[in-house]
Amino acid sequence: MLRELIFFWQSFYILLAMIGPYWIVGMIMGSLISVFGKDKLHFLFASLRNKGLGLAGLIPAALIGIASPLCMFGTIPIAASLAEEGMEEDWLAAFMMSSILLNPQLLFFSAALGNTVLLIRFASGLLCGIVAGLLVRLFYVGNANTNNGRKLFNFASFSGTENRDTDPNMFLRFLKNLFRNLKITGPAVFIGICLATLFQRYIPSEAVAVLFGRQRAFGLLMAASIGVPLHFCGGGVIPLLIAWIHYGMPLGSVAAFMITGQAMKITNLGALKLVFGIKNFGLYIAFIVLFALFTGFLIDFAPW
Repeated sequence: MLRELIFFWQSFYILLAMIGPYWIVGMIMGSLISVFGKDKLHFLFASLRNKGLGLAGLIPAALIGIASPLCMFGTIPIAASLAEEGMEEDWLAAFMMSSILLNPQLLFFSAALGNTVLLIRFASGLLCGIVAGLLVRLFYVGNANTNNGRKLFNFASFSGTENRDTDPNMFLRFLKNLFRNLKITGPAVFIGICLATLFQRYIPSEAVAVLFGRQRAFGLLMAASIGVPLHFCGGGVIPLLIAWIHYGMPLGSVAAFMITGQAMKITNLGALKLVFGIKNFGLYIAFIVLFALFTGFLIDFAPW
């Protein structure tokens, strides 16, 4: 028993030392942007309406979504206020989709997975937002280009959500935001490191090859499926992914796991169901699964 505890502590410490700096920098950067840059980002997004960008506006909308430091319950009220001001729904779709998949804190934390995975995560988050906006523009009649079409989004339940960054002292506001960040991500990171340590000790590397690697199509489906229940927090799965990549998890499966897990976290789905309604919520789920599988297939099978 003592031997197992010593092994657990050693493995836990090594993983914590490996990802700790990325986690800390990610929290600090996320809180800095949230306190000092959030309003500027949203003002920038709103100002794009006067630029006449049209379809090209999907790209900056998705980029601003990635740069936004807010969680789902913070992003939706911003989107609601923009919708009230007449923001095009395809731009809103691009903004919300990329914001769901990625934020500055998660981007910094994902650097612990290596530059290649970091690039995949950023590119897939950006592309998913752009494609979501494009599909809304092409196939949904409820965007701002029509006056009598259906509306895709229903923000009635979220328009009055409270902003918690209100302390008049900016430094105290930053510290409070950072403390909330620590309370939210700390337990998830701790659990993730514990799970990764147990995985390294008791699950043979051959199991990862069987589950994700030998039959790539099956591996993609499996990665996309288990990404949903394991994403209790986007940063919390980083330690698991480090272990799985080390044991041979293909990058396509890594991408599918990250996309479906982040986009369909249980904490996000309830809010999205209220915003979309039943029918559009089902279309959202189908889009995420298909995009994740396509992205994973492209990464693993394309002749790069």
